[in-house]
Amino acid sequence: MSGYKLIEQPVQLEKLCRQLATVQELALDLEADSLHHYREKVCLVQISDRTHTWLIDPLQVSDLSPLAPLLADPERLVVLHGGDYDIRSLHRDFGITVGRMFDTMVGAQFCGMGEFGLAALLREQFSIELDKRFQKADWSRRPLTPEMADYAAHDTAHLLQLADLLQEQLQQLGRLDWVAEECSLLVNNRVSDKGDGPLFMNCKGAGKLRPRNLAVLEALLQLRDGLARELDRPPFKVMPSEALLKVAEQLPKAVRDMNQIPGLTPRLLSRYGDQLLEAVSQALETPELQLPRYPRGKGEPNPGIKARLALLKAWREQVSSRLELATGLLSPNWLLERIAEQQPETLKQLTEIPGIRRWQLRLWGEEMIETLTKERQTV
Repeated sequence: MSGYKLIEQPVQLEKLCRQLATVQELALDLEADSLHHYREKVCLVQISDRTHTWLIDPLQVSDLSPLAPLLADPERLVVLHGGDYDIRSLHRDFGITVGRMFDTMVGAQFCGMGEFGLAALLREQFSIELDKRFQKADWSRRPLTPEMADYAAHDTAHLLQLADLLQEQLQQLGRLDWVAEECSLLVNNRVSDKGDGPLFMNCKGAGKLRPRNLAVLEALLQLRDGLARELDRPPFKVMPSEALLKVAEQLPKAVRDMNQIPGLTPRLLSRYGDQLLEAVSQALETPELQLPRYPRGKGEPNPGIKARLALLKAWREQVSSRLELATGLLSPNWLLERIAEQQPETLKQLTEIPGIRRWQLRLWGEEMIETLTKERQTV
């Protein structure tokens, strides 16, 4: 690998894309600024072939459309590591999609590897040590330092070589088509549109609050969101959600009442204490009929479904141990829950359960039906 080249002009990007159109596989990664700004954005796109790496600066070259046909071509393999975030971000910011992908993190998981972070894999497989100092850096800052650029380049420089190794192991294990199916689904992931729903839906612990306290929490979260927008900072860096949840629970009447709440430092209370109290006071005046309610799920499953789910989890543990494959990869809990609820009696009925993979049906479909059949016979 012969270092990297910065792409900071549209003409450079067009030339690069013409050059890359002749290769059938690329490594791809990106850096964003989600830890530093209110609205995150892609700040750097790294691409490598077998011999070179390029760092494309979208803050200098805003139109990345020349990349679109290159990455969307189903005949070209795009290799990423933990690519779900990258796939979503590329589509959100530039409308760019990936046609065919191999995810080295997913591949490592299906190889049964205990550590599947990129740094751990490169260390274990190639004795390459990655410098992760800039993992949480603000990638929107310019100019890029040579150290940051070098860090970014190394994230794709070895990906194709790693993909070779993992694909060979997966082929030997008979699992290469499993990963191909998983990756064919990953390329369709998109950033979800949160719409105009309440902010408390994304606050852990909100479900335990009563409606009046939930109204207070929503007011506090709206206040924080407005402050974050003004400051151009992520909301969690303005005030922690856990602290706002405590305020909603305790309903303080004075700033001093919040002194003992973890996360609300004297500096934060000095700056925002009065605004927090005002938000609490206004929310407490919300008319009863306008109070929010946290949406509840279906509640506890009936005893038959719970027993069936326990049986399926025990079965999964046995298969997981036999295959040396993590239980969550073999069959995630949400899928077992659907199977327990629908109680399929045939392989065709199992096939119709939303979310089930073809490789799962081939691997354990008949065994699953047999397990459920035995369960019905013993009831």
